[in-house]
Amino acid sequence: MALKTGKRRRRRLSMTSLIDVIFLLLLFFMLSSTFSKYSEVELTAGGAGSTRSDDPVRFIKMDGPRILLNGQDLALESLTQAFTADKQQTVLISLSDQTTSQHLIDLLNTLRPLSHIRAVVLS
Repeated sequence: MALKTGKRRRRRLSMTSLIDVIFLLLLFFMLSSTFSKYSEVELTAGGAGSTRSDDPVRFIKMDGPRILLNGQDLALESLTQAFTADKQQTVLISLSDQTTSQHLIDLLNTLRPLSHIRAVVLS
């Protein structure tokens, strides 16, 4: 019985499959990541002496999705009609424990186009 005692040749590693795996990983991470643009919401926190005395002050209390403007129940869609006066106004916003950050963002986005409104979030 004869044994082969010759030198063993090493096989070269094929780079084709490695390149395929790299492109598949690249494709996976590109499709699974989000490309959404994050925007910021400007908040003014209430403090001592934060309002001017000559501006009328209105009070909004948020209790979850429910909005009370000066004690009267109001829908979010009709909030812009309540601030139709062009006079500079300060709006104090009070939040309850049931109010989520999305409710606050929706309210601030509704008030943002009104340039004569200065919203102050009470802590």
